[in-house]
Amino acid sequence: MPLDLTLDPHRRFNPLTREWVLVSPQRTQRPWQGQIEASAPVHVPAYDPTCYMCPGNARAGGARNPQYASTLVFENDFPALLPQTPDAVLDLEQRGLMVAQGEPGVCRVICYSPRHDLTLATLDAGAIREVVKLWTEQYSELAALPPINYVQVFENRGSMMGASNPHPHCQVWANATMPNLPEREQLAQRDYHEASGSCLLCDYLQLEARQAERLVVQNEHFLALVPFWAIWPFETMVLPRRHLTGMDQFTSAESNALATLLQGLTQAYDRLFNVSFPYSMGFHQRPTDNGAHEEWHLHAHFYPPLLRSAIVRKFMVGYELLASPQRDITPEEGAARLREVIGA
Repeated sequence: MPLDLTLDPHRRFNPLTREWVLVSPQRTQRPWQGQIEASAPVHVPAYDPTCYMCPGNARAGGARNPQYASTLVFENDFPALLPQTPDAVLDLEQRGLMVAQGEPGVCRVICYSPRHDLTLATLDAGAIREVVKLWTEQYSELAALPPINYVQVFENRGSMMGASNPHPHCQVWANATMPNLPEREQLAQRDYHEASGSCLLCDYLQLEARQAERLVVQNEHFLALVPFWAIWPFETMVLPRRHLTGMDQFTSAESNALATLLQGLTQAYDRLFNVSFPYSMGFHQRPTDNGAHEEWHLHAHFYPPLLRSAIVRKFMVGYELLASPQRDITPEEGAARLREVIGA
């Protein structure tokens, strides 16, 4: 019998990580069981005298912010990586069972705006363009540092995702070695490129564009979609239509298009449950080890935790911690829900 992806339990393969996700659509007996259940509104002032990211305020480490009017970048006052760390390897008893390696690196913070009360969804497109410009500059600047071989741009939005400060900001961590997930994507894209002579995500993008059922929002240069293998209910991936290995290859038009698409996508998230939507977001791009890495295709992942309302979230527990990720709402249903609120 043919497999019905809308009714039958099935696994979907993620070619980027080479892992499977269990999809159980039969557990949802109707297309949508959610409800608009907005959380109590939280007043956020435009300026907070206690915020260590607002203009003119003292930061936790003692430095004082300038009276910036657009964006601001500074070294993290309590970084997870330090540039002076030795890269020595320690192997206890030389058994290969207890191995540690020093990890030098740099951690920076990027403030999107001097306004304390804004987000990517509420910034205007011009302000987001300045953020994209700064992401690009930081990628190139950190890539040029001798010990750095990978640059990770990421944002945790909302207290549900562990963000302790609502001021609009993201982080940039620059590592001496490839972190786990980018390394998995690196190997998968390299193997696909060597076997087929083409780009994994270029080929995938063409499939999605033809089928269209998982597309959320698109423009001339970028598109956002719910991946076929998505784990989170409203997970999305942002892809450039042109084969780009890193942000440093953006044209001016592509930078503008990315800003416009991010504004539309994050506004759709906010409209879904009438709440400032929490998420973790980050860009994956080529390593900065001076290799060309033509197999790489720049992309961003959005991982939002909400499931059925502003206060009902998905947790990775039980089977998902011990066996495999699992979802009930199919990626196609998630994409349809997001499309409904685009531009609403």
